Amino acid sequence: MKSFVAALAFAVIAAVGVAMVLNTFQQSSSVAFSTSGARVGDPGHNLIGPS
Repeated sequence: MKSFVAALAFAVIAAVGVAMVLNTFQQSSSVAFSTSGARVGDPGHNLIGPS
């Protein structure tokens, strides 16, 4: 039982840590797709980008 609880705690800690790391690399679609071929408008006028 101890090993199961330890594995569960490790899984939760690893998931939170990975989520925090990936959140630093993530970009909004208005920034990631800002080439001349992409049709991404101003994030304030459609459903993408920060609120």
